[in-house]
Amino acid sequence: MVKLNKIYTRTGDDGTTGLGSGERVAKHDLRVEAYGTVDEANAAIGLARLHLAHLPEVDALMGRVQNDLFDLGADLATPERVGAPPPPYEPLRIIASQVDKLEADIDRLNADLAPLRSFVLPGGEPAAAFLHQARTVARRAERQMVALSKVEGEIVGRAAIQYMNRLSDLLFVASRYVNAQGAGDVLWVPGASR
Repeated sequence: MVKLNKIYTRTGDDGTTGLGSGERVAKHDLRVEAYGTVDEANAAIGLARLHLAHLPEVDALMGRVQNDLFDLGADLATPERVGAPPPPYEPLRIIASQVDKLEADIDRLNADLAPLRSFVLPGGEPAAAFLHQARTVARRAERQMVALSKVEGEIVGRAAIQYMNRLSDLLFVASRYVNAQGAGDVLWVPGASR
């Protein structure tokens, strides 16, 4: 159980932050950037949820995703490194079943959508616009996680990267679902302002 009595510790005043392993790293470390961006995606989903009261099933789905994103943040904040001994506890990791749930959610929401005939511009309902924003942040987090996985000695779980990849797809499909199942999508018109 997490217990936070004191919010400021002053330990980060030197430009470092503590990982779940107890190790201190620079606040601009790629690992910190990655889990910070996951947190940013979570916040954007929170904004979308403010506009989802009329769609309780989508709101509940996004609530589950927000919880998963905290799991993912914990995963990234507890490094697994080549040659390093494992921590003395079982770290929280994203697992394949969480990815599978996202795929099932994508398929379920997408089944009710009109086929796409153009790219979709972020917009329409406020919830849809915020879901698009969350999608772009999730893509950035995925890029950072992949970059981290390419750093020598660093490991990022396959399921964690897959989760972020599927999440951006889910957020896209959910944005269309929120936009009257695609009928309210704002479509790209190539060269419209030439």
